[in-house]
Amino acid sequence: MTERAASGMLNRLRAVEWVGDWDRVLACVMSRRILMREYLRRAALWAQEYSAESAWPFFDVSEYVDPGFRLSPETAAELDAYLGRVPGSELRQTCAGAVRLAEMREQTPAAMPDLPDLYEPLVLFYERGGEFVRDDAGGLDLTGVSFRPGTPQGNLSTQPFRALGKTVLDALDTTGRVSYYAADGGRAPLLRRRVVRGERHDELFGPDLRWEPTDRLPETEEAVKSAGLVSLDEIAAAELIGDAAGRASRQPAPRPCGRRGRPRP
Repeated sequence: MTERAASGMLNRLRAVEWVGDWDRVLACVMSRRILMREYLRRAALWAQEYSAESAWPFFDVSEYVDPGFRLSPETAAELDAYLGRVPGSELRQTCAGAVRLAEMREQTPAAMPDLPDLYEPLVLFYERGGEFVRDDAGGLDLTGVSFRPGTPQGNLSTQPFRALGKTVLDALDTTGRVSYYAADGGRAPLLRRRVVRGERHDELFGPDLRWEPTDRLPETEEAVKSAGLVSLDEIAAAELIGDAAGRASRQPAPRPCGRRGRPRP
């Protein structure tokens, strides 16, 4: 395969376990839900750009961006062989679109619209647990959570989710009913309260990018407000986690410990 971008995307998709381990999928319910919502938002933007609302939400956008675009015969054959193992027409459409759009971006970047990468949230969704299915009412069953996709117009107003890094996604995944808090103005540190089978767990997202127990959350919501804390939705919480990850990545590596050598005479 000579097309590097298409090859890279196809290799990512080949590693997806479409019918994943149940426990692993359930462990990623929260990140998969937010990734699907972000994909639906981006798909609405791309559909609006190319008047493809009738094809929304799960479609191969490359057919609208450049109907004459073709992968090389070798790459096209590999893609077709792979798609034969993918369950469901909507999954196949989006996988084909992800591979083709990746190569289009590589070959003709100037022809791409000024829009966020369409398929990245959905590919991450696939990588974190595999398939989705439609229920009898037209909703999306993401395994462990389901919701209606809505309309293209409705998804245009969804709050953007840009912090797609693994640290952020892993930090969002947990068990129980979760509420997030931060200082007034949405400033760090980020706190959360999890209620699991009636038991409360208060945690702080620390500088080591891990959740750790904390006593900084008052017991009642009234006391939380009096302490100058405000409630955050999961998108705002994800942004704070992403900011913390960014700061950590910019920190200089610590010098190794040890005795200095004796100075030369």
